[in-house]
Order: sequence, then structure tokens, then C-alpha cells
Amino acid sequence: MKKFSHIYIEKEVLDNPITQGILEKFPNSKRIIIDRYSEVFNRSNQNYIVQKKKQNLILAKKRYDFIYEGSELCEDFGHINFYHTSNVFNCIYDCDYCYLQGMYPSGHLVIFVNIEDYFKEVDKLTQHKNAYLSISYETDLLALEYVTGFTKKWIEYTKGNKNLVIEIRTKSANFSSVESLEIPYNVIFAWTLLPQPVIEKYEKLTPPLTKRIESIKKAILKNLKIRISIEPIMYIENFEEVYKDFVKYIFSNIPKEGIRDINIGAFRMIKEQAKRIERLKEYSPIFCYDTIVKNEVFTYKNAEELEKFVYCEVIQYIEKEKVYLLNKLP
Repeated sequence: MKKFSHIYIEKEVLDNPITQGILEKFPNSKRIIIDRYSEVFNRSNQNYIVQKKKQNLILAKKRYDFIYEGSELCEDFGHINFYHTSNVFNCIYDCDYCYLQGMYPSGHLVIFVNIEDYFKEVDKLTQHKNAYLSISYETDLLALEYVTGFTKKWIEYTKGNKNLVIEIRTKSANFSSVESLEIPYNVIFAWTLLPQPVIEKYEKLTPPLTKRIESIKKAILKNLKIRISIEPIMYIENFEEVYKDFVKYIFSNIPKEGIRDINIGAFRMIKEQAKRIERLKEYSPIFCYDTIVKNEVFTYKNAEELEKFVYCEVIQYIEKEKVYLLNKLP
């Protein structure tokens, strides 16, 4: 776990138990009291890249916009009522393809400590209907479990809400932090897996593929059905050979009986986010290959072909019915 040289704390959450628990873990960080997190996070003329290298922590209270409609760029897995929520802004990882670097003005990490207010909003949402809720699109909650304990709290909350299904998406190798818990059927753990050469090229600070698979095996040993997310598919030299070996490696190490489903999607992001990233990282490897803007979405020119190749490899090992493809095949 990284160390934060500075921790900014909103006055209103200073006495919050979660705030105090986090501060205890970083006794050497300089503490700065603020009125609102936006004073730091939304300042003008910030450099996301520089801040990401020396990331600081902001502890705050979320006051509105707890739940968002699910993005059309994300797989809904057949759920009509698809939403996402963000207990944390930004991530401890630093993936080149991450859309957050084109979305937020700051590279610092914001943790909203009033998690009970999130649960109240989800109670309202699910009072008369079912809902599918991703809780980790804009961060990696499981990777931050040592700091926040939020994954455990979401699991405990979801046990008591039968109208809710949550997805916990992660690149971490940190399943052991929740391994002792009773995990209900309506909690889905989803691991993002990509070939090791792709991880080394595009996914700075993330655990290697072998460590992620070790974590998946722990989850399966608890009789959990896990989701595998092969996205974003990133182009790399010898693409077909690399991804063919990767898919074979997955199914050589993960029993297909423990796999709930698999989703496949090529690299993509909103056009405006891509523009901001290109200004920040003109020579980023994500801009080294042929790209296109289609329906305001920035992606590879041959995105559908890349997805189709990976899909055809995957269905050699698992039933088609369990595979979700972003760009549906004709």
C-alpha cells in the first residue's frame, strides 16, 4: 500500500469513525483540514499525471448524486435496471488506457467516508424494484480494502437487500481481505484479466496475471461463481498469438465450473476524454495504433475484429451462452 504525504480532511467528517480508522493507518502523513473536497480536487491548472505519481488522499462527505445510470459503454449483463456508484474517485493503479485521467481534474484519491448514506440511497432505489449496481467502475475497491474496508461493508449490506445485485470489479490480488466473510449469492466478483505482455505495457502498478488468478482460485474455493472481464482488449504486437496463449492459460488454470460468465470488450472511451488524455500524454501507447471516433466513442479502427478473435478463442473452452460481447456478432 502506498503512503500519502498529505491527507486532506473535510471538517464535517473529521470525527467519522472511518476517517479516524484511515488516519490511524497513515500516522506520518501531514493532515490538512478543509471545508469541501472540491477546494483541492477541482482546482484549476492541475496536472493529473504529476499528481498521480505523488498521489495524495482526500477524505470527504458525499452530499448528492450517489447513484448513476449505467453507461452504454459498459456491459449490463441483461439487467434492465443497471446503475453504478462511486465511494471513491480515482484509483491507486495507473493504467494507460484508464478513462479517469480524462474525466477528473485531479489525480488525487477521494474517499467518501459516509458509506451509510450510500446504503440509504440504494434502499430507496430498490424499494419497489430490482437493481444491478456496479460499485467499482471508478476505482478498485478491493485493492483499497486495507484503507477503507468498504468491500466488506458492501457485502454485509447486500446480504440484507434481496432486490440488489452488486458487482465488485477488480484487478487486485486481494481476495484474502474478504475471504473469511459469508458472501451471498447477489454479490458478484469480477476480475479484469489481460495477457501478461499487455499488463506490462499498459497496466502500471497492477498485480501480474498469475497473482490475479491465485486470488480467483481462492474465491472459487469458497464456492463463488466469478466473472472474468477481458477488457479493454488492447492491441499489442503478435496480437493473435498473445491472446490465443492468454485464453488457453486462463482455462488451464481456472476451472470453467467456477466461472459465472465472461465479458469481452475492446478499448474505448468517450471522445472528449480521449482528447484530454492525448493533451496530457501525447506519446501514450494507446495512441500508437489506428483509432476511430464512432458515435462519439474513441476506439480502435478494428475493434470489432479484435473482439471477434478473442470471442472465438474463448468459446472453444466455455459455452457461448456465458459469453457477453460488447459489439454483438451478426
